[in-house]
Amino acid sequence: MEYIYGALLLHKLGKEVTEDSLHKVISATGTAVDDGKIKTLIASLKGVDIDAELKNASAMAVAPAAGAGKEEKKEEKKEEEKQSESAAGLSSLFG
Repeated sequence: MEYIYGALLLHKLGKEVTEDSLHKVISATGTAVDDGKIKTLIASLKGVDIDAELKNASAMAVAPAAGAGKEEKKEEKKEEEKQSESAAGLSSLFG
């Protein structure tokens, strides 16, 4: 993850995300640098519009949150039904 964070940091600062710049960012943290991971990340970012991808990711994060409330309401109703069924069963024992 630190490699992705490093690339995002470089992008946010307006710097070009290159193997050399990413290597400098990772090594500045005091972490051992894996050049293979850097090369893989740089290759996968080639031709990618990071700004567009970040906007797309933000939109994707909002959509599930809107639908999550409906699922929670359904779960609450099921729990209420189970509790009322349990209460009915107990009353028949002591009825």
